Amino acid sequence: MNVSMTINGEKYLKDIDPSLRLIDFLRDELKLKGTKEGCGEGECGACTVILDGKIVNSCLVMAGSANNCNIITIEGVNQDGLDIIQKAFIDIGAVQCGYCIPGMVLSAKCLLDKNLFSSETEIREGISGNLCRCTGYEKIIEGIKLAQKRLIDSRG
Repeated sequence: MNVSMTINGEKYLKDIDPSLRLIDFLRDELKLKGTKEGCGEGECGACTVILDGKIVNSCLVMAGSANNCNIITIEGVNQDGLDIIQKAFIDIGAVQCGYCIPGMVLSAKCLLDKNLFSSETEIREGISGNLCRCTGYEKIIEGIKLAQKRLIDSRG
């Protein structure tokens, strides 16, 4: 099956197996290893990507169904270095093992892109599809709030 999709700003035209999951296409075909597979059942959020402006679990999406879509993976969040959310996570100490962080960053990005003035409750809801087994979430929430403040401050 032929598919066309834009991933991290780059257009891809590929002939793929119709049974190929999006996560496998990203990791195995395109070598974008930042998208992690945790559970393979859409429960953990480690495989989160942004597909046409919405958060999806790439382990549950067939690559063929992403035809003509725009996808952002963790590698595409900021191709010039670390994104403001990633920097805030580091500054706050939100990262421990790091396995969940790509999904957390993408979920936070999608949320703040839609509503920069999200409340703490909205932030918690925004990352609710992402499981972290290390941090207890408080530092992650603090990191998102710091990124939010920095984004607001940068806009004057």
